[in-house]
Amino acid sequence: MNKDRLREWFDPQKRSLKELRELQHRAVERIDLEDGFDRIETVAGMDCSYIDKNIICAMVILDYATMEVIEKRHAIQEVGLPYIPTYLNFREGCAMASVFLQVSTRPDITIFDSCGINHPIRAGMAAYFGAVMDVPTVGVSKKILCGHAITPVNTGEYHELMQYEEQIGWVLKSNKKSNPIIIAPGNKVSMGSCLEVVQHCLKGYKLPEPTRLAHNYAGEIREELRRKTEESA
Repeated sequence: MNKDRLREWFDPQKRSLKELRELQHRAVERIDLEDGFDRIETVAGMDCSYIDKNIICAMVILDYATMEVIEKRHAIQEVGLPYIPTYLNFREGCAMASVFLQVSTRPDITIFDSCGINHPIRAGMAAYFGAVMDVPTVGVSKKILCGHAITPVNTGEYHELMQYEEQIGWVLKSNKKSNPIIIAPGNKVSMGSCLEVVQHCLKGYKLPEPTRLAHNYAGEIREELRRKTEESA
């Protein structure tokens, strides 16, 4: 995808919220909830952090079978939009697309520390990004943005996340000491497969390894930038 197309889909470009919402609706029409892969050999995690007026997007690619890290990439850009609920696509999308296009190993599935179709108009970051980039994606978030579910109590327990009598994801108790996580398909990953993929990637922590490691990596870059700023002050 060329730079002009990326700007069209991810850069707010001083457009109104109504115009950005229309873009989300256009992307949602592209979402495919059938599995768009034959086998999974690699899985990636993406997460963002912030420092001053900049966004840091980190991507970590792992071997799916062993969960060993294959590649790490990051991008640092100026934030183009303040935080506005349900419009995260245009706050983090440019940096995410930039780092995604840098990697030498294109992952079979990418897990986002964000929502998938469990979003008021089905345009969570994982769903929107997956639809625009035409790649398989899954969203894993920490809170229910919309819908309702029975709260799982025991580690490994999960329940359907429902909205208007439609399943939009899962609520999973991934760790004994942590609150449940919310799992949802983004694009080209079925409802059943998104749960299976995340379960496979859990290694005793609250978050699946891809997004946990991406979160840690983004934090490392942030602290490095903060240290350099302090040293130069």
